[in-house]
Amino acid sequence: MKKITILFLLTVFACTPRPEPVRIGGKIQGTYYKVIYYDAQHRNLKDSIEKLLHDFDLTASLWVKNSMISRINRNDTNVVLNRDFINLFQLSKKINALSDGAFDPAIGAIVDVWGFGNFERQDVNKHMIDSLLQFSHFDLLRIKDKRIIKKDKRTLFDFNAIAQGYSVDLVGAFLKGKGIDNFLVDIGGELLASGEKPGHRPWIVGIEKPVENASYGDALQTKIPIHNQAIATSGSYRKFYEKDGIKYSHTIDPSTGFPVTHNLLSATVIADNCATADAVATALMVMGTDKARKFSALHPEYGVYLISADSVSGKYSIFSNLNTKR
Repeated sequence: MKKITILFLLTVFACTPRPEPVRIGGKIQGTYYKVIYYDAQHRNLKDSIEKLLHDFDLTASLWVKNSMISRINRNDTNVVLNRDFINLFQLSKKINALSDGAFDPAIGAIVDVWGFGNFERQDVNKHMIDSLLQFSHFDLLRIKDKRIIKKDKRTLFDFNAIAQGYSVDLVGAFLKGKGIDNFLVDIGGELLASGEKPGHRPWIVGIEKPVENASYGDALQTKIPIHNQAIATSGSYRKFYEKDGIKYSHTIDPSTGFPVTHNLLSATVIADNCATADAVATALMVMGTDKARKFSALHPEYGVYLISADSVSGKYSIFSNLNTKR
C-alpha cells in the first residue's frame, strides 16, 4: 500500500564545523529511499543497504514472482518461513487484534479485484465481495513448524500495509549493527529516526497536507521533532481510481470489503518501530476519524495526527495527540 510522503528537513548552520553526514538514496521497492547517517568512518553503505532491501523483497513482495509471500499465495507447501516473515505475521496478528480487525493482511483477494494488487480491476459488485469475505480473515491463518496453515486455500496474504515500514526497521537495525547510532531512514515516506544531529539537534520531519495534485514536499501541514522513534502516514487521497464520478480509495475496510468512504484523509502514527507505525496508520484510516480518536485515547503509546475533511466548512479538521520523545 502506497503511503503519503513525510519529509525530513535538515537545518544548516554556518557556524562551527560539524561532522558531515553520509547521504545515500535511490529507487527501491517501487518507490524511493533516502538514508542520512553520521559515521566516524564515513563509510558508504549504499550497496549493502540496497542488497538488504532486495533480499527482503524475496520475502514480502507481491511483485516478485518467487518471493515467499507469492509462493504461499500459490499454496506452495514447500515454503519454510524465515524470521522476517514470521515477525511480519506475529506483528500483524497483534495489530489485527488491537484494531478489532481494522488491520488485516489476509484481504489480498479483495485488494486484487479492486485493482490495487497484482491484477486488473474487475467489475466489482456486492455479491462478489461477500463471496471473497468468507475466506479473507486473518484468523483463518496460523503458523505451525515454520509453515503457514490455511483453513481455506483461497486466502491470500497482502503485507503492503506493513512491509514497507518493516523494511525501514531492517535498515535501522543494519546501521545499528555497524555501530551507527545517529541516522534517519526514509523509504517511501515511512521514517525511522535514531539519535540526533550534531549539536544535540533533533531530527525534524514534516507532515504533508492532503492535497491530490501537489508534488511531494510542496505543502507541509506541520513539522515535528522525533528522537528514537518511527513515523508513518496512510492517506486516502493520492492512490485511488474514479468511476462514474465516484472516487474509490485504495484503503479497503476488511469488514465490508469495500474502499472506505469516510472523511478521514490521512492518519500519521508515531511508534517505537516503523512496521507498527505503518500498520496502525492503516488501521486508523480504516476506522475513520471518530473511531481513530477513540483508539488514540485507549492507546496513548502511539502518537496520532489525523487530518479530516470538514464537510461544513470545506477546510481541514486536525486531531493531534502526538507522542514524541524529548
